[in-house]
Amino acid sequence: MKNTAFTKYHEAMGAKMVPFAGYYMPLQYEGVNAEHETVRKTLGVFDVSHMGEFWVKGPKALDFIQWVTSNDASKLVPGKVQYSCFPNETGGIVDDLLVYKVDDLTYLLVVNAANIDKDWAWCNKQNKMGAILYNASDEISQLAIQGPLALKAMQKLTDTAVTDMEYYTFKKLTFAGVPDVIFATTGYTGSGGCEIYMANEDAPKIWEAVFEAGKEFGIKPIGLAARDTLRLEMGYCLYGNDINDTTSPIEAGLGWITKFTDYKDFINKAALLKQKQEGTAHRLVGFEMVDKGIPRHEYEIVDAAGNRIGEVTSGTMGPSVKIPVGMGYVPSALSKEGSEIHIKIREKILRAKVVKFPFYKS
Repeated sequence: MKNTAFTKYHEAMGAKMVPFAGYYMPLQYEGVNAEHETVRKTLGVFDVSHMGEFWVKGPKALDFIQWVTSNDASKLVPGKVQYSCFPNETGGIVDDLLVYKVDDLTYLLVVNAANIDKDWAWCNKQNKMGAILYNASDEISQLAIQGPLALKAMQKLTDTAVTDMEYYTFKKLTFAGVPDVIFATTGYTGSGGCEIYMANEDAPKIWEAVFEAGKEFGIKPIGLAARDTLRLEMGYCLYGNDINDTTSPIEAGLGWITKFTDYKDFINKAALLKQKQEGTAHRLVGFEMVDKGIPRHEYEIVDAAGNRIGEVTSGTMGPSVKIPVGMGYVPSALSKEGSEIHIKIREKILRAKVVKFPFYKS
């Protein structure tokens, strides 16, 4: 297991540490529900240094990104971030990712920790146009400071205005005295905030400065368990659970990041366009439990007679919404809001209803 630049802080603060995506990571500190509510109401800090970062540079950078990702990166301007995915050649998803445009010749791709090696091999395989690719994953540390007070607290650490930054934008700035930090108004919690990227050697200084700046606002460290409940309440997909190499972006509800413009060709475009036009047999939906029970990953979704029709991909008791919620693939005929489905929990067949995302509305 690898450590991040922040491991010593997690251990000193009493984190329960677990192996995750090849790293030794904090699962929780004071408990999932308390940490979840900290992010919803004030601000919390996640160590997300396990994420992967690939630089894409040169005159062919945009051509490469247009081919390898589903979204339309030509719409990006410097300082803008885009959510996208890598489609594979068989209808599934290699990974979901963020695309950062620094300038016309420089982009940063941020990929999931468990997929770094797979994604790196995939990008190199697809790089027929000769873009310059560089895997910086082992050199960069990342913190997600999330919550409604996050930007206000972090403003104390930079002379550059950040409290008025639009969602999904970024700036390169001096932060806590460290130059060239990437400061982005992104995150996977639905409660606002930022994500900051720094060189590993600058990480301890920045960690200490972040906690000092946030002290008056009640800042706390947050583990991976609360990160999962926060993203699930928003209906955000988790790679490996809700999307994978066999789920298409169309059936996963990611048509909005799959752009079929005439000037953009991308991997498996024709097959995905056919899915968009003709529909898919199954769709990823959100659901709330009607009967008492908590859905969990891999529980069966069944009809009233107990026949299997799908599977729960993510599920939990939502700490903010105070009800059990989940996500899963069901036949498209049952994907409409209000449709009744059933979840098999300990041999009991319990009623649930399909609802629109997000579960949590701030």
